[in-house]
Amino acid sequence: MKKTGYVYDQRYLLHDTGIYHPETSDRLTAIHDGISKAGLLDRLTVIPASRADIKQILAVHDHAYVRRFEEVCLSGNRFFDDPDNQICVESYETAFLAAGGVLDAVKMMMEKKIDNAFCAVRPPGHHAERDKAMGFCYFNNIAIAARYLQAEWGIQRVGIVDFDVHHGNGTEHIFEKDPDVFYYSIHQHPSFAYPGTGRAFDEGVYEGKGFTKNCPVLPGRGDDNYKSLINKELLPAFEQFKPEVILVSAGFDAHFDDDMSDIILTTEGFSWIMETVMALANDHAQGRIVSILEGGYSLKRLPELAANHVSILLKG
Repeated sequence: MKKTGYVYDQRYLLHDTGIYHPETSDRLTAIHDGISKAGLLDRLTVIPASRADIKQILAVHDHAYVRRFEEVCLSGNRFFDDPDNQICVESYETAFLAAGGVLDAVKMMMEKKIDNAFCAVRPPGHHAERDKAMGFCYFNNIAIAARYLQAEWGIQRVGIVDFDVHHGNGTEHIFEKDPDVFYYSIHQHPSFAYPGTGRAFDEGVYEGKGFTKNCPVLPGRGDDNYKSLINKELLPAFEQFKPEVILVSAGFDAHFDDDMSDIILTTEGFSWIMETVMALANDHAQGRIVSILEGGYSLKRLPELAANHVSILLKG
């Protein structure tokens, strides 16, 4: 049995997106309830979030962007950069806590206080660009974690697996020139597929060419298609790259019960994906894996999906 960290903090609920917004605090409540009712909470190392240092945020985001985000939140505006990005006065600090919670988990793992972790944080992050908020995302939590691993722990090869149904445009763009970060994304494309990026021929640029792998999935596809693509594309890529640490953008919105996509993954399909990624971490990264919540909007399914996800981390 692995020692698994669980980042959860009541302050994440303070990021108020309004009553009709899909990225609601009810998502975290559903996830926490699912983990608790499955009897897993007592087996986890619960990690309350600390605030990320501004220098850690600036390793990924432009200073002018961070300052603009703070000013817009404090002004009382209800959205930032796009009407999809609903905010409140507390959103700025909550975004620092989201990034900080992930960094806390990474630090504990690298110090061998835990073996792996699931970070139930919000706001999510993988759409956030260096200088622009997109898709409910303000700070790119997973990118901040990868830069922290490089700068503070000397990790030379970071593998990122993104199975959110929407392509992580921000993560790809931040690392597209970096040969030390391999970004793999499997996502819906085209048709109803925000943000419209992540084409199969996008493979990174300059020194980073070949270290981005996108697997677009057509609407209406499910478990079999995901298994085929992951076996064909992700496994051999990581076998060659040999990541020292794996970070996961865990989006649960490809489930057939989730209204935010046209992909029809089953609960068992999600478990297979995470078991496969866990095996990659065991083979190449000493079992070191930190999973970070992105999307997933079915309050009916999030409890079981999160509980299964955490169970896989505990089994290792």
